[in-house]
Amino acid sequence: MEEFSKVLSAFLFTVVSYYLLCMISIFLIKNLVLVQLKHNPMGKFEIKKDKSGQFRFNLKANNGQVILSSEAYTTKPACENGIASVRTNSQDDNRFDKKTAKDGSPYFNLKASNGQVIGASEMYSSVSAMENGVASVKSNAPDASVEDNS
Repeated sequence: MEEFSKVLSAFLFTVVSYYLLCMISIFLIKNLVLVQLKHNPMGKFEIKKDKSGQFRFNLKANNGQVILSSEAYTTKPACENGIASVRTNSQDDNRFDKKTAKDGSPYFNLKASNGQVIGASEMYSSVSAMENGVASVKSNAPDASVEDNS
């Protein structure tokens, strides 16, 4: 009987230890995911109304920087269609029209399949910075949330 008691105690100790190890692992993984989400949230589209009452959107990267700004839309549904167009067209490299301003600053326009500009970037300090902007639009646009501030 004493031998059985020792085996049972060892078994229970192993089961409890394994359970605690699993719980600690789950806790650590959960907190790691939450930290990563906090520091690397998805980008977002922000809809706003300008002074003339028209709707515009900005696509912001996960660091809060505006990476694409829209043209003006007369209605909110048209603005929302513009966001849908950015989601789709941003995945096609041919839709990015890379340009140079008169002062030499690189920038890009994102165009729809009909050639219409659906968003413009900021002016960048270098071509590599502009390429990073393009990459940021491509990675943020498809899954970005929409925040309506209109």
